[in-house]
Amino acid sequence: MSQKQVFPDNFLWGGAIAANQAEGAFDADGKGLSTADMVPYHKKKDYTNLSALMHVTSESITEAMKVKTAEGYPKRYGIDFYHRYKEDIALFGELEFKVFRLSMNWSRIFPNGDDAEPNEAGLQFYDNVFDELRKYNIEPLVTLSHYEMPMTLVLNYGGWKNRKVISFFEKYAETVMNRYKDKVKYWLTFNEINTTIIEPFTGGGIVGDREENVQQASYQALHHQFVASALVTRKAREINPEFRIGCMLARMIHYPATSSPEDVLQAQVDNQLNLLHTDVQVWGSYPPIAKRYFEENNIQLVQEPEDEQFLLENTVDFISFSYYTSLISTTTPEKYGVTGGNLYSTVKNPNLKVTEWGWQLDPIGLRIVLKEFYDRYKLPLFVVENGLGARDKVEEDGSIIDDYRIDYFRQHIEQLAEAIKDGVEVMGYTSWGAIDIISASTSEMSKRYGFIYVDQDDEGHGTLNRYKKKSFHWYKKVIASNGADLS
Repeated sequence: MSQKQVFPDNFLWGGAIAANQAEGAFDADGKGLSTADMVPYHKKKDYTNLSALMHVTSESITEAMKVKTAEGYPKRYGIDFYHRYKEDIALFGELEFKVFRLSMNWSRIFPNGDDAEPNEAGLQFYDNVFDELRKYNIEPLVTLSHYEMPMTLVLNYGGWKNRKVISFFEKYAETVMNRYKDKVKYWLTFNEINTTIIEPFTGGGIVGDREENVQQASYQALHHQFVASALVTRKAREINPEFRIGCMLARMIHYPATSSPEDVLQAQVDNQLNLLHTDVQVWGSYPPIAKRYFEENNIQLVQEPEDEQFLLENTVDFISFSYYTSLISTTTPEKYGVTGGNLYSTVKNPNLKVTEWGWQLDPIGLRIVLKEFYDRYKLPLFVVENGLGARDKVEEDGSIIDDYRIDYFRQHIEQLAEAIKDGVEVMGYTSWGAIDIISASTSEMSKRYGFIYVDQDDEGHGTLNRYKKKSFHWYKKVIASNGADLS
């Protein structure tokens, strides 16, 4: 389907990955262990509860620390982007990416998080990556923290619940922003910051069995991340006034299961709690509903007197978010079947198709999310994650015919175009992922997202050779036409 130009001339088309899912080289060149390196591969999976597959305990951490290789821990080997970045970026250049979203692995720069000096080898690696991107006129969009917290900060400080971690994060952010001030313009502070509440270890380095009240610890950790984000935003503007700083939310819109006032109210509350995170980073203060929620759940945040002013004075320039699926809210969940989802399960929506991993496919939900975001905040929006995890088959001739992925992207980009027609300001769109990587939730390889196939199985076996899927050629056409040709 072809259409008149809807997307602005400066629209940032591209793709996204995370360091912990792609780089590998978990112990190379001075890198320290991160939280991602603690998550093993589970052969038996319950797709109705994906967050359980990311969950770790004190016991599992002890076992993981004993393992000195990458065996059994897929995020330790990734897809070897660390050594193959030139090859991969050349493919992104062939796709004519305008932007490439990647994260920097905190433990590659400061191996323990609290080191006196940064690791030069880690800094040089990202210098090389940014220089390679520049060859193809690809703008980097850098996430400072994407589930890659140094494990020393978990083991010695208790993760983000400890206020001391703020200063360590500030030092890390200031180091890389000064180093790359002429190479990177767009920065995100925390990936899917609400994950700290959904899956506390992944998002905040909180080990559940070490806490008397996990929810209390998680919200305290989240508050410290809000303060850290504000302080880093202030520092970024001092380093380079041209920087643009964004927040990042896992946006999961909630629909009411029925038209009953009870279900409608529940959906409203669930959406408000999801948007609490962007409220703080855009408006600079907690929304009114937070006070009641904290009181009813016995959550008592410890705040410093200056926190309120820090948050108010250092808000973000734009809002970025991931969108994969929509959820259902109800006061009577026992009446309905349950399906999986991104990080947590939900009541089934009978109007939507479901993937093998339990994700409910809802392209129109993206348009709804974009409109609600813009109506609420009046800030530019950036869709930095949107994609389909699916099993791909390599045909005898070497081709990968992933029409299902093309259909997914076509439908979502169509809705993105509709939102722009509605008057929503959208900066760009980076698909998840640009290339097949290790799954964040299931740590498997067979759940593939990319336009580029990587020859590796769930146990880490394969040549690691890269192959273009049918969707590669389709997306190249979309970018070349600035979204006008989706056929």
